[in-house]
Amino acid sequence: MTRILHLSDLHFGLERRSLVEPLLDRVNAARADLVVVTGDLTHRGRSAQFAQAAAFLRRIEAPLMAVPGNHDIPLFRLTERMMRPYRRWRETIAENLEPIGSVGQVRVQGVNSVDPMAWQRGIISSAQVGRVINALDPGCVNIVALHHPMQQRPQVDKALMHGAEPALARFERAGVQLVLTGHLHLWAIGAFLGPGGRPVLQVQAGTALCDRPGDRQNEFAVLEFSGPDLLVERHVAPMTEQGFRPPEHLRFARKNGLWLPG
Repeated sequence: MTRILHLSDLHFGLERRSLVEPLLDRVNAARADLVVVTGDLTHRGRSAQFAQAAAFLRRIEAPLMAVPGNHDIPLFRLTERMMRPYRRWRETIAENLEPIGSVGQVRVQGVNSVDPMAWQRGIISSAQVGRVINALDPGCVNIVALHHPMQQRPQVDKALMHGAEPALARFERAGVQLVLTGHLHLWAIGAFLGPGGRPVLQVQAGTALCDRPGDRQNEFAVLEFSGPDLLVERHVAPMTEQGFRPPEHLRFARKNGLWLPG
């Protein structure tokens, strides 16, 4: 059994301050084998916000890996965004923008999907996809973690990441089993499986801490792998309540190379 905790969209600088400590307590109580953070650690990529984010991450007791989000590069300082978009990330979070984490029979490969040329819309290149595929371990559950989703439901009004469709198709053919993303502040899991299942299960995280008007809740998820079975614990803290509710549970099973609701 392996437990992966998925956090995304912390948005320090516009964080829900009253939830910072409860979130940290809940994360550490989960006893995850690996914590994966899929971007937007900060709200505007400023030094003080990165310092807050780094201090929070240092208090997480489990091994941790993180990839950047579009909010983690400068928005208004165009010269810096073009020339040194990841300077503050590298100084405070990690030098490697595409880390790899392995624990038990689970392997997580990070992909930097930020596009400094188009601040909000992400991009995934053919070279990045090839790097992931070449590093897949056939003996593991192979997961890809990036900020921008690879598919979106019809109600989403943001542009889909450049290169998402061909990248997802290649991942499916090559043996990637899960994709962890954030960005939309809207939880979704299994939304794209269809009635017959699908090789890749997409987990789109809600925001863990953002206090932006319109965000109705904060949340994170724990993925527990046991053989072909996956148990998902979804931890939700509505804006109208003081803290986290008891976790919700969802189950999925992998049969004949396809994910199906369990």
